Amino acid sequence: MTKKPIIIGVTGGSGGGKTSVSRAILDSFPDARISMIEHDSYYKNQDNLTFEERVLTNYDHPLAFDTDLMIYHLSELLAGRSVDIPIYDYTQHTRSHKTYHQEPQDVFIVEGILVLEDKRLRDLMDIKLFVDTDDDIRIIRRIKRDMEERGRSLDSIIEQYTSVVKPMYHQFIEPTKRYADIVIPEGVSNVVAIDLINTKVESILRERS
Repeated sequence: MTKKPIIIGVTGGSGGGKTSVSRAILDSFPDARISMIEHDSYYKNQDNLTFEERVLTNYDHPLAFDTDLMIYHLSELLAGRSVDIPIYDYTQHTRSHKTYHQEPQDVFIVEGILVLEDKRLRDLMDIKLFVDTDDDIRIIRRIKRDMEERGRSLDSIIEQYTSVVKPMYHQFIEPTKRYADIVIPEGVSNVVAIDLINTKVESILRERS
């Protein structure tokens, strides 16, 4: 009988180091069948809206995500069936017409700002992590990332952060800290926390083999 995959949820504020923590876990298991799935891939398709309307979407609100589809895909992967995951186009603020094929694995890291917000999603997870990073560090990282990788202007990033990102963090994201098994201050630089997580994952993999 095939062993049920491990699902690790990694959340925290935008620019807080979720991806770095996820990659640190990935890199610790080079011989395991392990993949990361990003909640951002499941932003809703917005082809029905004009570009100007898409820009105004609140991307830090739970309703911006097709979490139902993510839950369905994870359920399929847990059952040993492959899925085709959407690819989001940040420059166009909507889904691209491409997908990527995801095969079942031993470990899935599910990463995103709101992955602990929905109880149905939390209930699929074996380990839940909250990366806790100061607001000023997160905004600096967000500016750098969005300008370099997503083609955004400095003014648009600051406007979005002050009007949407920060208030949504305090309304929806920070409250999910109470669901975390481990809170990781300062993200990937917290070597002790990363080592503890890796030890736990290793022990679960060993039990299931």
